[in-house]
Order: sequence, then C-alpha cells, then structure tokens
Amino acid sequence: MTAEREKGHVLLRGGGRRKKYSHGLSSSQKQVLAAMAEALIPPQPHHHADGDDDGDADPNKSLSSYYASSASHPPFPDEAAELVVRRFLSLGVLIFKLVLAILSTRLGTLLLCGSACLDTRWPFIHKFPELPLNRREALLQKWSRTALFMPLRTAFMLVKIACCYVFFSWTNENSYNPHWEAIGYHPHANEEEEKEGEKEGEALSKQQDMERPLDKGLIETAKENEKTGLKESLIKKGIYATEGQNPDTLTVRCDVVIVGSGCGGGVAAAILSKAGLKVVVLEKGQYFVPEDYSGIEEPSIGELYESGGMLTTTDGKIMVLAGRTVGGGSAINWAAAIRTPDYVLEDWSLAQKIPLFGSSEYQSAMDVVCERMGVTQVCCKEGLQNQALRRGCEKLGLKVDYVPRNSSEKHYCGSCGYGCRTGDKKGVDATWLVDAVDNGAVILTGCRAERFMLEDMEGKKQKKCVGVIAATGGGRQKLTILARATVSACGSLSTPPLLISSGLRNKNIGSHLHLHPVLFAWGYFPESTSEMEGKCHEGGIITSIHKVVSKEEGKKEPQAIIEAAAVGPSAFAALFPWTKGAEVKERMRKYSRTVSLFSLVRDVGSGQVKKGRQIKYTLAQQDKDNIAAGLKEALRILVAAGAAEVGTFRSDGQRMSCGSGGDKPEELERFLDGVYTAGGVMEVGDKNWTLYSSAHQMGSCRMGANEEDGAVDGNGECWEAKGLYVCDGSVLPSAVGVNPMITILSTAYCISNRIAKSFGVRGAG
Repeated sequence: MTAEREKGHVLLRGGGRRKKYSHGLSSSQKQVLAAMAEALIPPQPHHHADGDDDGDADPNKSLSSYYASSASHPPFPDEAAELVVRRFLSLGVLIFKLVLAILSTRLGTLLLCGSACLDTRWPFIHKFPELPLNRREALLQKWSRTALFMPLRTAFMLVKIACCYVFFSWTNENSYNPHWEAIGYHPHANEEEEKEGEKEGEALSKQQDMERPLDKGLIETAKENEKTGLKESLIKKGIYATEGQNPDTLTVRCDVVIVGSGCGGGVAAAILSKAGLKVVVLEKGQYFVPEDYSGIEEPSIGELYESGGMLTTTDGKIMVLAGRTVGGGSAINWAAAIRTPDYVLEDWSLAQKIPLFGSSEYQSAMDVVCERMGVTQVCCKEGLQNQALRRGCEKLGLKVDYVPRNSSEKHYCGSCGYGCRTGDKKGVDATWLVDAVDNGAVILTGCRAERFMLEDMEGKKQKKCVGVIAATGGGRQKLTILARATVSACGSLSTPPLLISSGLRNKNIGSHLHLHPVLFAWGYFPESTSEMEGKCHEGGIITSIHKVVSKEEGKKEPQAIIEAAAVGPSAFAALFPWTKGAEVKERMRKYSRTVSLFSLVRDVGSGQVKKGRQIKYTLAQQDKDNIAAGLKEALRILVAAGAAEVGTFRSDGQRMSCGSGGDKPEELERFLDGVYTAGGVMEVGDKNWTLYSSAHQMGSCRMGANEEDGAVDGNGECWEAKGLYVCDGSVLPSAVGVNPMITILSTAYCISNRIAKSFGVRGAG
C-alpha cells in the first residue's frame, strides 16, 4: 500500500497484498498478534435489519462478508505489524514486540494475564493465543484501562490502532476495500460535483493546461541513479555543479539554498528567485499533481505525511500530523485560509516586542498571499459535517461564520487531506512554487538536509553559514551546496533538530513548541430521521467555524474554536474508543453518517523537539479546561442539530443517546458534567485516557526581540549564524489559535523580502 510508479509519475493508490514483510516478528509473535486482532475485530453473525442495505448493490453479500471477516484474517496481522514497526516511535515498537514475545510463552502469559490463563487440565497454563475468544476480549478490556502497568496499555493502544486502521484501509489490486460498501464509504461518489470547482478562475485554468507545472524546475533525485546524471541535470537547469573530492559527492553553488518546500520555503523561493537570485530548494518528499492523487486513505497518508501519519509525542498523548511532500502542509491541509487575528498581532507586536506584526508591512503581506492563494470568503454548498455545525449553532443562537478557503466557492472536495484531486485547492505547490520555477528556481525532491555548514568569523562570536550538506538516495550520494544565504523552512518539527545538529546552541531552538491540541466529539445522524443530506466524507472539509466565547470579562480571544474534521474510515476506526469487539462493526456501519467536530485551543502550554521524531509536550491545565469547554459546546451543537447519539473519543466509550429523552436539557447537562480531558496513554493513575491530535506546529524557533527571548531576530536570521535564516511556522512567537497557513505564508513573505534586501536587490514588496 505504497506509492507506485507509472509512466514516470508517482500514483497514490493501494497495491494489494505485500509480497514480503520486514516487521521481523517471529511466528509465535504473529500468532499472539492475530489472537489479539481477532478479539479486537471478531467475526460475527449478521442479522439483517431494516435499513441495512444503505443502497448497496448487493447488500446481503457485502454485509455478510463484512461481518464474517476478522482482523485476524490474512493479510491483516502482517500489515498491522508492518505499520507499527515502520511508523511508530522506537520505544513503542520495543514495547509492542516485547509484549507479543511474553504472551507467546506460558509463563509470560501467566505473568500478564494472571488466572485468566489457568485451566484444570493439561497444560494448566495456556498461552495467550490458546485462550478462548471471550477471555482474550476481557483481557484487552482490562489492559485498555489499566492505571498501573503502562506498557500493557501502550501495547494495547498500538495493536488496536494498527489493526483497526489496517482492517478498513487495506486495498486490493483495484484500490478497493471490500468493507467500504458495508459502511457506506464511497471515496469518489461525488467526483463530478467535486470537479465543478475546477472551472473557477483564470489562474486555475492556466495551471490545468500544464500537466506538471513544476517539471521545468524539478529534479527527482530518486530517478538520478548515477552521480553524473544528477550533475548534468543541475547544469541543464542553470545550477553550477561539479564533482567533489569524494567521488560520491557533488558540490553545488547558488545564491540561496532553501530546505523545505512548504508554506515558508515556497514563498521564499518565489520571492528570492523573482529578485534575480539563483535558488535551490531541497525537499525530502516527492512531487504530486492532482492526477497522481487517488483519494484513497492509506497510500496517501503513508506517502504524504510524516511517519505515515502515525507520529506521536513521546508520551503517546498527541497524534501529530505534518506534511512531507512538495508544498508541505498546504498540499494536504483542509483549505482553511484564516488571517492572523488582531488580538494575536497585538500580543506579538506589543507583549512580545516584535514590531513586524503590528506593521502595515504585515497587513499588506496578508493581502498579497490571500490573493495569490485564491482565497474566497463563502461556500456555495456545505457537506454533512458543516451543515450539522451550522444548523446546531443556529438553533442554539450561536454565531457561526464561513471559513475563507484557498479554493473556489464551489469547492466540494472531501479528500483534500489526501491531496486535492480536483486541483481546485491552491496550495503552495500550485502557486508560489510555480512562480519560483518560472523565475529559474530548481527543486530537488527526495533530498534530505543533514546539517548546515558553519564557519568562524574572525574576531566575532557569531558564525557564518555557507551552505548545507544534504543527501539523496537514502544517503548514498552527498551534496555540498554552497550558498550566500541559507534558509531553513522544513517546519517546526524538523528545523530545530537540523539547527541543533549543525552546532547551534540558542536555548530557544526546539523549545516553546505549540501544537494547537484538539479533541473530537461525534454525533450520529441517521438518514431516516435527519433532513441533512450527504456523507461525512463528502464536501468541503472546513467551511464553517464557531468561536466559543471566553467567560473571562473583556477578553477578545475565544476560549476555543470548533470546526469539522476530515476523518477517513480507517482513521476513525483507529481513533474511536474500543470497548468490546462486538461493537466495532456496528459503530463503523454508522460511519458515513457520523459527524466529527473538534475543539481547538490556542495553547499556552508548550513542548520541545530537539531531536527528530522526539516531541515532548505538556498540556497546561488552562488548555485542558478550554478544550473541555469547547468539547462540551461541540456536543451541545451536535444535539441541537438533531443527532440521535453523541459522544467523545475517550477510551471508556463515553456516549449519550438522544433519541428517547436524551436531548432534554437536564439530561444533556448531566452528561456534559462527565466530559473532561482524560490523561494520556502513558499517564499512570487514570484508567480513562484519550488521544489528542495536532495538525498545526508552531514556535519551536520563535522570533524574539533579543537572543534571550528568541532563536531568530525580526528578520528571521539566527542570532548565532549570519546568513542562516528560518522561514516557516517555527518562527511564530506563540500559537495562533486558528488554522495558521495564512500566518505562516505572510510571515515568510516578510522574511523573504528582508533576505532579498540583504542582497541589495528588490523583493516583491
């Protein structure tokens, strides 16, 4: 289930059964995993009920197959093991393998399962796979809520996430999962309606006329097998390249080298190349255009996201989503294009003492980036999730606003999180990077920066950056890229480790990381009783927003914001609380009519990321309180919108029926009184836990008025290294509190113009 090559392009589609697995589990460990998987998603008899067909072509056949299937059937256990080993943090993988190994022995099973594995007959002690299904299920229930032995809870979480995810994401050679019919999931059901938005705008029409708009400036290093091939490709594109002293090294010279092609790197490349500078952009991910995207959940997430979408904080509390493709997060975000709120700009310019954010320069930058990104203010037609948010708010008398989007008003694509198949969403890859290559910039994909090259400056404590050391082909070929200015734009998770590994020591590098932590609420809207049409995976992802008014007198900043989420079937199954095997399939039968809303806060708590994939984060109590307030408001909205059932994603399966008096105010309030932000997976002492999510990372190399307050100055230049700039979300002084794309773009626009000015040339402003 990975990206495949066809006609020289990468296609994000499923690939059927793997021929060879590299998870390294022994046969006995695989037996334990299969036994756990069967308890998580067991085969069940199907009792046909009214409304079961949901429009299926052959409902009895698809439903019978769905209920008869189990997560223990091949290839699911192997696929689940592969997912854990390849994508989760090493500590989690170690715990996963260790628990499986222990449960594959009789004494180990006795240690972890106690009396549940005992029998009066030989061999008296059974290994875990030998236990009856009901005992295995009871043990998983116990482990999921253990408050003392965290490795068991961690192992349960990893197995549960992997098995549920794989069961609903695995696809055959035709990119099809046989269970999708049963749960009402049809990825391309609204393809014609989605493509209506493609007709909007002259800029988009021009883009569509070009099959791959970045090709003239693109070098896909994965295709450059020989050193001489890459050298010749660089020279053909006007970049100086020569063989280094080491036969496996190329020396490249340019004016500016930019590491990362997301919101920050894309804008920097456009501005600096337009100023007449020779620009080289390094991107570790690959380049895709709309025709490459399949809209299929697993291969898309696996290729387009860091760690295949399975990156978590070190305590397992927060699932962190970040892009790793040309265009970065803008290629896979949900198209919300919200300007930086005034109260945030006031905080940054006055309290943080950074004049840029209170200037007309920044206001002008927002105007420019919104125009280039094709931002529109309203939505012609909303999907089920945003209909529910809007209707619930209106019935409660709450204010609900349209969300500006970098797409046409008719944009109805529900799969933008897997890359926009319609091409209507204008990400950085379709705008700023196009401008960059039109002005001679060169983009190297599959190229990972290893460290910046710093030299001593005579008589000065500050060093000078002269370029970057990078590698292609999994490290087989090295590039020494010499540049007059170097820009780190690889995001809040990758820029700090890169700076630290290069020798920088400012205490703010890798600190003050903000994540906009969110929690989800869900509501089920049966088609038979709801006036709202559509499926949860159809329509624009974020088109409406409700701001939860702060109870603090005189405070302009909302307590939380509530928006809709794009949660595909496999992600939904993986994140939804598991309480017993019999409930999984019934819950997933309701998937297509289940609305997911989230509560997001501008976090005052923060974390750090000093090493790659090692994200440490502490939730402040104030943030927990605000998230809980937003979560309760989201549940009220769902009930008011007409949900038959609502709940949270807490591990105990917290939910409330609204069909038989459950929507009475007093009953709802009693339910809401029990809603709180539970501890994380690795937290001792709380039997309930919840998995937070984050799609926004900011502040880990924050801009500061001086070296004590920030990692970079007001121009984005590192205090410790002349000529080394940071131009991504990590420079933001704190959390934004709303979707940060426009803020990152606008900040990058200002920094890039200042870099151009340092060269004595005119930028874009």
